[in-house]
Amino acid sequence: MVKDSQNILFLWQNAFYQLFSVRGVMDLRQTEIHTAQPIVPELSAFDFKMAIEKVIVTSPGIDQIPGALIKAGL
Repeated sequence: MVKDSQNILFLWQNAFYQLFSVRGVMDLRQTEIHTAQPIVPELSAFDFKMAIEKVIVTSPGIDQIPGALIKAGL
């Protein structure tokens, strides 16, 4: 168990260095960045309107917005 603050800082620094280091790349500006594709495709205006029409006009859900208010916003 390490109790010395200098050793603790060294261990954390080493752990983060290993975690965030990029092996085999000398310049991070040359690194490719890959982004994930959206899980849900964008809705068309028609799809959005159909979803709003299916909203049940009852008590508010988890967002605390009443269904009637959402429908009135169309």
